[in-house]
Parts: sequence; structure tokens; C-alpha cells
Amino acid sequence: MEPHHANKPKPRPKLSAKHSKFISCKLYISESRNATAVDAVERASKSDPQVVVVSQFGDHHYNRFRYTLVSYIVVDDDGVDGGGGSSAAGEAIVVHSPIRKVLLAMMEAAFSSIDLESQSGAHPRMGVVDDLSFHPVGQATVEDAASLARQVASDIACIAAVPVFLYAAAHPAGKSVGAVRRELGYYRPNYRGNQWSGSVLPDVLPVKPDVGPAHVVSHKRGATTVGVTPWIEGYNVPVLCKDVATVRRITRGVTGRSGGLPTVQALALFHGDDCTEIACLLDPDHASAYQVQTVVEQIAGDQGLEVEQGYYTDITKDEALDKYLKIACADD
Repeated sequence: MEPHHANKPKPRPKLSAKHSKFISCKLYISESRNATAVDAVERASKSDPQVVVVSQFGDHHYNRFRYTLVSYIVVDDDGVDGGGGSSAAGEAIVVHSPIRKVLLAMMEAAFSSIDLESQSGAHPRMGVVDDLSFHPVGQATVEDAASLARQVASDIACIAAVPVFLYAAAHPAGKSVGAVRRELGYYRPNYRGNQWSGSVLPDVLPVKPDVGPAHVVSHKRGATTVGVTPWIEGYNVPVLCKDVATVRRITRGVTGRSGGLPTVQALALFHGDDCTEIACLLDPDHASAYQVQTVVEQIAGDQGLEVEQGYYTDITKDEALDKYLKIACADD
């Protein structure tokens, strides 16, 4: 009798030399404490070997999880629609990427296992699937990433019937994610001063979403933002102070919008009984983590506050692509 191979893993498909365009998506889920939900999302992330979760980061205080995925994309330069997207005549459009199906599976798992109305944490959120930020990698362009992002936005609206707001290069006018969030009350804590609990969205949205329902908002699922930007790095700086308002004033000295470091976005977030973190997103081509650390230490020092060494929450773009190619191209 021949050996039974029913459970033998299928051979790993190999990347073709024609694949020079890659995409990364950072998927943010509003949950990290519910092990059942986290496990369900993680299982879905492994549904295609040509999509790799190159990095992930969860925080108990924030009750939030980020998955950084990488895969290849196939682009039609003649503007043929790959399904769910739209483009002007002759504009390149992504006609295939394994990452689209995997993201869909991960989001379905999240929506099936997480109820935003019973979720709370120190990080703001507007939805179970809070944000998807796409980043071109390799020879992919911002336009390629925007094409795929708009397709995934349509997927979200179809599978979950939630409002989706586009931002940056995915938005027709390049609207920033900060502008979208301010309009929707994202930054205003709604529970015990420095915490968020349940949905922050009103029953009637103050602005119309780019995709999905405009009037019927599920408070169990919330809304989602989808955007395209250059690669961003996450860097958090712990300040030994439990007064979030004080640390928020330090944060304003760092953020680009307030005249601090260019491109830096930052939030002061409660992180334990004696610590508030300054959670930063930055474009490494315009500002460095070293600069962030230095500015925070200078401003905090003037107020007699101690600052711990910050830490990265993700890997670099080059590291992400190297890790993807190593895993996706590996022989069994």
C-alpha cells in the first residue's frame, strides 16, 4: 500500500523572475486581548504561501494588533480593470495580487470574532478593522498601490457593509488620514478620560464615506480607513508620567502638523500606571527615530520628566522585502 499523503503540505509555489513589483499592507485590528479572535485572524493570514506576514505587533494596553503583509502584484499598463477598481484610460491597474484574497480572509475573521461595542483600550479606533495602509515595494509605484487599495476598499464594503474612507494617494484629492479621523471624532477619548470603549462614530456620519453605506453604521463593526503612503516606520517613546495631558503637550513639539519634525504623526497614549507613550509614525526619508527621541527627551527634560529609550514597532522596508523573498522563494 502506498503511503497516505492527504495531509502532506502542498509544494510552495515559486515566484517568477517577472515579479519585480511588490506591495505591503499594514492591517490594524482593534483587538489584542481576545486570544480566540487573534488566532482566527492569524490562521487566515496563512491561507496563501505567496503572502507573508513579515512583522506583527500587538499591545495589551492599546488592545490593538498590526500585521505587516507583503506579496507581489501583477499590473496591466493598459488600464484593464482587475475587479473592483477603476482607472482612467491607459492608467496602470493591478489585475492580480494574492494579498487581496488573504486580506479579505483576515478581515472576515476579524469581523466574525470581534464586537467593537464590547472592546476597550488606550488606542483610538473607529472600527474592528481600523485601518489598512498600503505601501509600494520594489519597483511598484504609488499608483499601483492606490489601484489595489481601492479594490480592497470595495471588498470591505461588500463583505462587511461598513463605511470606508480613503486617504493620501488612494483618495482623489489626497486627503490625509489625520483629516479624515478628525472629522469623525477619532482622537476624542470617550471613556474614563484616556480610554476608548465601543464605537466613537455617531449614528449619522458627519461626512460621506468614499465607499460603502453612508447612513447605516454598525456600531459592532464601525468604519475603516484605507490609504496609500510611502513606507512608514513606527516608533514609540515611553515617558514616565501618568498625566496624559502633560505628555500630549510634549507630543505637539514632535508632530509635523504642529511645526515639529516633518511627516511625523504622534499620539500620547496611556500605557500603564506610571507611563504614557508617544506613539509615532514617521517617513524615514524625512525624519528619523533618533530625531524623535532627541526632541522628546529635550522637551520632557525641561519639565523634569524622565524618558526611556524608545523602540521600533515594525521592520524597515528593505527588511520586509528581504524577509518576504526569503520565505516565499524557499524550497520545502
